[in-house]
Amino acid sequence: MNDQQIAKGTFEVSLKPEASDKEAGISFGRFSIDKTFRGDLQATSKVDMLSAGSETNGHGSYVAIERVTGTLHGKSGTFVLMHMGSRSPTAQQLSITVVPGCSTGELEGLEGKLTISIVDKVHHYDFAYEIMN
Repeated sequence: MNDQQIAKGTFEVSLKPEASDKEAGISFGRFSIDKTFRGDLQATSKVDMLSAGSETNGHGSYVAIERVTGTLHGKSGTFVLMHMGSRSPTAQQLSITVVPGCSTGELEGLEGKLTISIVDKVHHYDFAYEIMN
């Protein structure tokens, strides 16, 4: 199957701070996150996240690895997402992509990009993907 598909739905987040540090006005953090996805992706995930940000000017960044287990449009397996995000007082950028070669089961060969939006405090995802096999 080499046709791009779109999966949509919502997810809930449970954030647990694990460590924090400050140096010269910059905050560093490590977090463990649990997610539950609903919609076209029925899954749970575990996220390991590192962050850094200025306490004075609103700039910051994070990186994370997310292990997802469940079903995507009815196909079961696991896959890994890589997050890279940055923000300034006037803009933000977020890239979430499937780590190549890190998918199993019926999702083996998964490639794609996930986007997130928050509307009325509800997290939504759009996941454009292909299964290359």
